[in-house]
Amino acid sequence: MSRPGLGLDSAGAEAMAEPPVVIWHDEVARLLRYRDLIPRLEEALGSFSKRDSAELIQPVRSTLPLQKYNGFFGSMPAYMENSGVLCTKLLCVYQREVGSTLPSVQATVLVFDPECGNMKAIIDGEVITAMRTAAASAISAKYLMPAGAEVLTILGTGTQALSHYNIFTETFTFKEVRVWSRTRESAERFSRSVGGAVTVCDSVEEAVKGADAIVTATRSTEPVLFGRWVKPGAHVAAVGACRPNWRELDDVLMKEAVVYADSREGAASESGDVIMSGVEVFAEIGDVINGTRPAHREKTTVFKSLGMGVEDAVSAKLVFDQWKNKASKL
Repeated sequence: MSRPGLGLDSAGAEAMAEPPVVIWHDEVARLLRYRDLIPRLEEALGSFSKRDSAELIQPVRSTLPLQKYNGFFGSMPAYMENSGVLCTKLLCVYQREVGSTLPSVQATVLVFDPECGNMKAIIDGEVITAMRTAAASAISAKYLMPAGAEVLTILGTGTQALSHYNIFTETFTFKEVRVWSRTRESAERFSRSVGGAVTVCDSVEEAVKGADAIVTATRSTEPVLFGRWVKPGAHVAAVGACRPNWRELDDVLMKEAVVYADSREGAASESGDVIMSGVEVFAEIGDVINGTRPAHREKTTVFKSLGMGVEDAVSAKLVFDQWKNKASKL
């Protein structure tokens, strides 16, 4: 029987009554693959930059400060009409002390039925956050990294550092990969975790000297990467420092580079690297994908990644679709 005014048939009402599926960390890791995610994410980034509200709606992330615990709580909703995706990611981000074993980011993605409004799935957000962020960086490198890049440097050794190592070495061919951390012990542990395939460096300057691609995935609130160390024409994917008063990159680098972002609005409100340096974002990576803005591959480039709800939406849909496909075969 339909509900008055809602136009729901009995099947829709029954679907609303079903409890949401819960997909935990390990299952997400089994279901989400870069080869499936990258093309979908690239399409979504291009769609976002067209600003077609009839297809995609995504506000800037809203946050609540958790000053007592040196962190913040965030909400990242997104609606993709053509794809039938309505979801939001809820996350807590903390500035942990060096050496802390507690996670810096904890996240959960909630997937809803856009027609009925009922919750369809609760998905652990750790793997989604790590993989979609790294995939966006890899997409930026596809368009902006210098041709024939041979040296990759990763600053940081946390979850994002590992996801970036995985996708960059899976997608591109480098002759050398270097890593730096605030403690050599962390860098050596990272090296062991990837089979000793990276060079451990004692300083940022040593790590980035001559590097063609640099990933900054640190917990830093002050610049750790300085422009005077960066090779002209290098590409920097900056994924840390997601608050207006946090920074990873110094003024020299920001002002000498051509700066791209995932979202102009996000960079203008959340990126300390952009806000405190006073630079303008030249283009969104979606503009480059759409061909409406050029990719200055011959120049030093910075891709400032804040993370967007649409990236979580694409990833969550992929996970949920894979889960349903798997469940249908049981």
